[in-house]
Order: sequence, then C-alpha cells, then structure tokens
Amino acid sequence: MVTPSPSKPRLSLKPGTAWSDAYARCTRAAPEAFADDRLHNLWGGQWRRTGEPLSSVTPVDGSPITGPPMIEPDEAREAIRATLDDHKRWRDVPLAERKMRVRAALDAMDDNRDLLALLLVWEIGKPWRLARTDVDRAIDGVRWYIEEIGPMLAGRGPLPGPVSNIASWNYPMSVLMHAMLVQVLAGNAAIAKTPTDGGAACLTLACALARREGLPVALVSGSGSRLSGALVRAPEIGCLAFVGGRSTGGQVAAALVDTGKRHFLEQEGLNAWGIWEFSQWDLLAAHLKKGFEYGKQRCTAYPRYVVQRQLFDQFLAAYLPVVSSVRFGHPLAVAHDDDALPELDYGPVITAEKAVELAGKINEAIAKGGVPLYRGSVADGAFVPGQDTTAYVPPVALLAPPPSCALHHAEPFGPVDTIVVVDSEAELLAAMNASNGALVASLACDDEVLARRLSSEIHAFKVGINKPRSRGDRAEPFGGRGASWKGAFVGGDHLVHAVTVGTDPQERLYGNFPSYSLYPEA
Repeated sequence: MVTPSPSKPRLSLKPGTAWSDAYARCTRAAPEAFADDRLHNLWGGQWRRTGEPLSSVTPVDGSPITGPPMIEPDEAREAIRATLDDHKRWRDVPLAERKMRVRAALDAMDDNRDLLALLLVWEIGKPWRLARTDVDRAIDGVRWYIEEIGPMLAGRGPLPGPVSNIASWNYPMSVLMHAMLVQVLAGNAAIAKTPTDGGAACLTLACALARREGLPVALVSGSGSRLSGALVRAPEIGCLAFVGGRSTGGQVAAALVDTGKRHFLEQEGLNAWGIWEFSQWDLLAAHLKKGFEYGKQRCTAYPRYVVQRQLFDQFLAAYLPVVSSVRFGHPLAVAHDDDALPELDYGPVITAEKAVELAGKINEAIAKGGVPLYRGSVADGAFVPGQDTTAYVPPVALLAPPPSCALHHAEPFGPVDTIVVVDSEAELLAAMNASNGALVASLACDDEVLARRLSSEIHAFKVGINKPRSRGDRAEPFGGRGASWKGAFVGGDHLVHAVTVGTDPQERLYGNFPSYSLYPEA
C-alpha cells in the first residue's frame, strides 16, 4: 500500500473508468458474449455459457476482474471440429465479400475503440495511450491488408484447415486479433485461445464484433497444457500461430515435429543494443526513454546494453537521467476528475507473481556479483492512496550480471536493464549474441561502414544502426534468428503466404525450418 507524500497530489480513479463501468458497457455492446457474471466461449458461430471462470485480478490494483471461462479438452476438440466446418464454408467466399465483411468488423471495432482500450488497461495494465495504440495498430494494419492483399493472393488459396492461434497476453489486439483478421481475409477460419494472464474481455468484445459480421472466428479459454492436444496437434488444423516464451514454444515445437503442419512460432530472445565508437548521446537518450514503454513487456524491447569500456562514463551520463525520469503508476489515476488520463511510461507488470519473480532475479544477480547502478522505488510511482501496488516494479539497472544468474542470458520481460562492458569487437558481438538468437538488435556507432560490418555478425532478424528496430507494420517482414523463431516469417506478403498454399508443392517459404532457413531483406 502506498500513501502519497505531501509533495504529491492526491490521486483518485477517473470517473467512468472503473472495471465495473467497462464491463457494463461490454454487456450492453455485446450481450451475446458477456453475461452479468461471466464471459462466454465462442465456436461454431455460437456464444456458449461453458467453462469454469478463472478467478482473476487486475494487475492495476489487485481487485477482482472477470476471468477467462476455462474449458476442458473435449470441448476444445468440439471447437476445432466446428471451426473446420466454418473453414470449409468460408474458403469459397469471394475475396470481395471477405473484404467487405472484414471492413465492417473493423468499423465496429473503431466505434468501440476506447472501450477496447479501457479493457486492456484493466486486464494487462497498459497505460491509456499505449492501450489505444494497440487497438489502432490492429485496425489500421488490417485496413492496409484489405487494400493490398489482392496481389499477395495471386495463385494461392486457403489452407486445408483453420489457423489455430496461441499468443501471449501483451498485445491482444495488434498481434493476436490483427493476425486472426488477416487469416480470415486470406480465406481461412481462425480459432484463438485467450491468454490466461490477461486480455480475455478485450478479445471477447473484438470477436463478438467480428462474428456479427459473419467472420469465421472462434475464441476459447483454457489451460495451455490441457488444450494443446486439440489446439496444436488436431488433424483438422491447417496452421499453428504461436507467440510466447522459449520454454512453452519449445514444447509446442516438439508437439509439431511429426505433424508436418504449417506453423510460425515467435519466441523470446535477449535483444541487445551495442554501443561502440559512438558520440551521439542525445540521440541515444531519446531512444532509451522510449524503450521503457510498457515496462519492457514486449518481444522487441531492449533489456541488454553492451558498452565499450572507453565510453562507459559517457553512456552513464546519458542513461542515468533517463532511467530516473521514467514515469510509472496507476494508469487511470488523476488529481482532478476532469484531468486527462496520465501520460505514463508503464503501469504494473502483468501479475504480482511476476513482480516477485523479477525481484528474485534482481537479488540473485546482485548476490552473485552484479552491480546495482540504479534502483527506483515503488514510492516514486503515481498511485491512488491505499491501493495494492504488489504488481508494480520500479526501473532497475544492473551492471555485469554474472553468467551464473538468470538475468545474464534471459529476457526479464520487465523494467530491468542489464549492462555489460566490453573491450573488443569480438567481446561486443559475443555479448550481443548471448541468447542464441534474437528478434531485434541495434548498434550505436558513428561509423556506418563499421556498424554494418558488425551488424552482419549479430544473430538477430533485424539490426538497427543508431535506431531501434521493432516488429513493424504492414509490408515489413518480421521473424527471428536462432532459437527466437521457428517456422514461417510474417508481415505483408510473408504473413499471407504463411496462411495460404500455392501451386508448387515444393514451395519454400521464408523462415526457420528443420531442413533450411531462408531470410528476406529485413
């Protein structure tokens, strides 16, 4: 519990933004999907009062929210069979009609933009601006595909079965819902499992709006381990799309190994920013600040900085003012009822358990010899008096985490930076490649020729020079190297080709496969 200091304004929840307000709006907007006491599951075009609702709390303040309705494996198999029936009907629908229906669904989501965003604030702790951005990226991204997908589908048709989607909780709209709508646009039915840690209500509303327009989407909730037989290995499935950590991703990949199914599995990697022969510190500082958005709970966050020893003092002079200025707290707390919602870098991490886990990893790194360069305090955050703050983690920076600790080689997925000092180009590359593959990396270097030479040896899908790289939107490809990605790459043509089949039975898609890796220009 946190009580504001005398120098801080007394904050309160902005009127009209309570979870009860958001949920009541959902029951009015989509009564078929939201009961007064629970969410429903969706398959075969019907919303079903089935599954045991999970007891859930919001990371924002620890108060109860409506959790996902967890079904059993036999119901998941029923949902898969029903989605195959949807798929067989939908694959014959002309592209023009598919475009019309997807566009209508997007219009409905746009009309409910702020409600979808408010659900994201409560369910996964996103600050208001970032929550609205997540919704907007989903809508705007799929609108782009509506205009551009025609040539991408030339000579191609839907998969033999629907696409099964299993994704992490951090981007329910701009990653999961976006992918499902593109899959549908390409002629497939799509089924998704709601992330257990958050996003169920947001996805339920989005799927309700999509289903009203006749789109073949299904949404189920349940334990990943219990439903994996149906959602990963079922013979009806034409493709599996997965976004998550390496441990779960490895289990999914092992389950797919003998099925021959189309798949794309996005997994984590320790994305690193190298600093070598560099002097543009104001430029770097701006990137450092933006890097703390959503508490670094993103697959393309940069939690590792690898710094040339001769530049370490200058790096600290740029870095420490940034990390000490990071703003975090309750995403819906205001000083006056008519104030705009706060402009925060991040809110809570996804669960109180995650906060405890991060604290343990930080303490382990320090106990084994890591040096704490900066440790913020929960008291620095902006909170409602007396609220539960157990899911909040202040920013932390550690120098030289030892090889024996988890933070040396694994992504923290929270507002924790680790910094490694190096003396040679070889050490720089070794430290940046510590996690056997990454999604993105960046180099801060004044000499572009040198930077490009070094970047060719960094084991990441995208490497930025004096700028960060991100997942990207629209035509931009996205994938990973090494253990960070398995299967087909996505983005633009690559996403559409991943969920369609061409006339060549020997077609080689871009991606990482057991027998080959083929990389596009990233």
